[in-house]
Amino acid sequence: MLHSILDNDFYKFTMQNAVVKLFPNAYARYSFINRGEHAFPPGFGERLREQVDAMAALRLTGEERHFLEVTCPYLDPTYHDFLEGFRYKPQEVTIEQHGETLSVTIEGLWYRTILWEVPLMTLISQIWYEMLEEQRDSDEMVTQRTREKIEHYGELGVRIAEFGTRRRHSYEVHDLVVSTLKRYGGSTFTGTSNVHMAHRHGVKPLGTHAHEWFMFHAARFGFKMANTLALENWVEVYRGDLGIALSDTFTTQVFFESFDKMFAKLFDGIRHDSGDPIEFAKATIDHYEHYGIDPRSKTIIFSDALDTHKVEKITRFCEGRIGMSFGIGTNFTNDVGLKPMNMVVKMTETRPEGDQWLPVVKLSDIRAKNTGDPGMIHLARRILSLPQ
Repeated sequence: MLHSILDNDFYKFTMQNAVVKLFPNAYARYSFINRGEHAFPPGFGERLREQVDAMAALRLTGEERHFLEVTCPYLDPTYHDFLEGFRYKPQEVTIEQHGETLSVTIEGLWYRTILWEVPLMTLISQIWYEMLEEQRDSDEMVTQRTREKIEHYGELGVRIAEFGTRRRHSYEVHDLVVSTLKRYGGSTFTGTSNVHMAHRHGVKPLGTHAHEWFMFHAARFGFKMANTLALENWVEVYRGDLGIALSDTFTTQVFFESFDKMFAKLFDGIRHDSGDPIEFAKATIDHYEHYGIDPRSKTIIFSDALDTHKVEKITRFCEGRIGMSFGIGTNFTNDVGLKPMNMVVKMTETRPEGDQWLPVVKLSDIRAKNTGDPGMIHLARRILSLPQ
C-alpha cells in the first residue's frame, strides 16, 4: 500500500532533521485516537500489522535523494545520508484489536518514531475502505470533481496546496488527484505535502512543523517557554527557510504572546489549523499592525477542514488585507462519495532526557480538538492563565 519511504508529509522530514540535530536522545510515545468511534471489522488489526511489517523494506532511492537535494537545499548532506540509511522498525508499533476496538501505539527514539504517524493513518484509512467493500466514485468522477475545484480556486485568484495524505481514500485516488491538480491547476496549484507525490509529479513538497514540535518543547522546557523556544530552535536549524509558524498548539492567544516583533518579522507567516478562520485572520492582521508590519507582506496558510465554501468566505475577508494560501486535505483525496474517517495519531508522552516520561498536551482553539492527559491539560491551562 505504501510505495516509497517518501510517502509521508513533508513536515515529518523537516522535523526529523531538526530532532536529529537538537534532540537525538529524546524518546516519544504516540497513540491512535478514534475520534469518529469507528467500529473496525474482524481481521483489521492483522491486516494493518502486515502492512506495518512490510514498511521495513522501504528505503530512500538514489533518485529520491537527488530530488531532495535539488528541491530542498536547506536539508543538508548529513540528513540525506541519515535518511538514506533509515529503515522503519515495525517493533516500535504495537497493534491490538479487541472486538471492534483498535489500539495502535508507538514508542521509541523521537527521531525515529516521528515518521510513523502519517503512514499509519494512511494505512488505517486505506484498509478501512478496502474492507468496507463499498464502491467509490469512478476515476472520471474524481477527476472531474477535482478539476472543477481547482479551476474554481483559480477564478478566485488564490493559491492551493494538497494536504490530504493522512486520510486519503487510497494511493490510487491520491495519485489521480495530484495529477489532475497539476494538469489543470496552473499557477493556482502550489504543490503537495506528500513528498513522494511531489517527486512523482514534479511539484514542490510543502510543510514546516506540526503540533508535536511545540508539545515536546513544553515537556522539555515548560509551558511558558514552549512557543518561544520551539520557534528559536526552528530558526537555529533552518536559518530563515521554512518560515511558516504553527499557531494553535497552546491556543492562538498564547502563541501571539510569544510571537513578538522579532518572530513576526523573521517568519513569513502563520498557519491556521483550528477555530474560526475569520477571527484568526482579524487577530493576525491586528498583531502585525501592532508591530508596524504590513500584513500584506505576510501570509496565512489556512488548513482546517477546508472546502470551496470556506475558501470563498476566507478569501473575501482577507483579499487586500493579508496574504493567504490554502492547504486542502480530505476534500481532495477522499471526496469519492463515501464518508471520510475521523481519526488522528498524536504524541502522548515524551522522555526529553533521563528516565522520566512526561505527558504532552495540545490546547487547541477548539476544545474538542484538545489531546492529552486531562490532569496535564488542567495544569497547562492554569500555568498559561487560560480559563478551565
